[in-house]
Amino acid sequence: MGIPVSLILIAVGAILAFAVHQDPNPSVDIDVVGWILMLVGLAGLLLSLTLWERWGPGAWGWHRGYGPGGPPAGGSPYPPRRRTVVEEEQAPPPPGPPPP
Repeated sequence: MGIPVSLILIAVGAILAFAVHQDPNPSVDIDVVGWILMLVGLAGLLLSLTLWERWGPGAWGWHRGYGPGGPPAGGSPYPPRRRTVVEEEQAPPPPGPPPP
């Protein structure tokens, strides 16, 4: 569940809990359904923010994938990015006089 879905669940739950009125003896209590949707949306929102890479493990100093020595000394704790460098060679000029 992502952040937008969580926000939609919270909004629908709030509408059901606070804005919808029902008969005195309902078979399903709409207020309780609204509160449940709001709680599920809030739990999904918190999980999404916790597992999000920007605010997740890397933001608080937790780093995955390192051995007992920890991250490498000096520099970025992340492995270097791969780069592809393309160098084009100039073709040698054709033998003979230059064209007119």
